[in-house]
Amino acid sequence: MSDKIYDIAIIDDETEILSMLQKFLTKTGKYKVSTFSNPVVALNSIEKDKFDLILLDIMMPQMDGLEALEKIMEKSPSQKVCMITAYSTLDKVLKSHKEGAINYVMKPFSSLQALDSKIQKILNS
Repeated sequence: MSDKIYDIAIIDDETEILSMLQKFLTKTGKYKVSTFSNPVVALNSIEKDKFDLILLDIMMPQMDGLEALEKIMEKSPSQKVCMITAYSTLDKVLKSHKEGAINYVMKPFSSLQALDSKIQKILNS
């Protein structure tokens, strides 16, 4: 494991999730975390800043996560994106993979340590 600090963006309309993930991931010392509750604002930031990984919620009121994923991939096809969803339908999971998402995580998170392990696996792939 390297000493690199990874830049992660989390896009989710649930501010409690953003706060919890930011606290946990920052506390590990492995990540610098930027959070966005609005995908439109996030897309503007993603154009300016480079992130090692984006955690992207599928269901958001301002813009569907799959639509946001499509826009992210148009601008940066090599961007690593992991979808977050509480409503996993096979259709949405398959569509997110087709659009370029590397993986997905179910909410509620079974364990934050398991999420950290999945993030590390994605970052090291």
